[in-house]
Amino acid sequence: MAITLEMEQFLLKLKEKVDVGLVGGSDLAKIAEQMTSIDCGESFQSQDSDSQIAQLIKKYDYIFAENGLLAYHDGRLIGKQSILNELGEERVQRFINFALGYLSRLTIPKKRGNFIEFRNGLINVSPIGRSCSRDERNDFFAYDQKHGIREKMINAFQQEFNGTDIEMDFVIGGQISIDCFPRGWDKKFCLRFIPDDRYDKIYFFGDRCLPNGNDYALFSHERTIGYAVKCPDDTREQVEKLFFNQNQ
Repeated sequence: MAITLEMEQFLLKLKEKVDVGLVGGSDLAKIAEQMTSIDCGESFQSQDSDSQIAQLIKKYDYIFAENGLLAYHDGRLIGKQSILNELGEERVQRFINFALGYLSRLTIPKKRGNFIEFRNGLINVSPIGRSCSRDERNDFFAYDQKHGIREKMINAFQQEFNGTDIEMDFVIGGQISIDCFPRGWDKKFCLRFIPDDRYDKIYFFGDRCLPNGNDYALFSHERTIGYAVKCPDDTREQVEKLFFNQNQ
């Protein structure tokens, strides 16, 4: 889902008061797509991916794609890591083969395509497949809330790989998938690019803040003040109370 023009303008207004950073598990192109206002006339959406990315990294103070494995500050690349370099081809294939085997034995109401997405810093695994429609995505999310499909998948991955030479963490991401990455490469990874003495306070807003959620590591970190949000409107409301309340 793409950002609205109203929300984009709000973030740019916020940026006049404080430094603003974005951190996500998706790759840089996907984050750029999500942060492209759908309401603009000469839309950023009609541009190619490279143009979207070039504008995004200059628009906000920090951009952390794939949990910070690809990090930008003031439009400049400051860090890059690769899961392939970290684990090597043999271990990556072992993990992918196990994940595909698990998915092949899983029966759920609907399956589509693109079950495994290999990114620079993580492997994204989706039981329904990332090529599902918006309605199918919502249906799976409701089904998963009731039956714990992704929680069970995480448990199976942990049982298979914990204590082996494939030390990985697994967290629920978004509505339809889990993110799988080398141990410690969760969202708190981005903090290594922010010097301890740069800010008195670092506020983090996320919607997956429970254990096994992909925001939990950063939400609960000692360097951050975490706020759990439900949706963009809730995020805006909480940010307004913090930074635009004249009584504070």
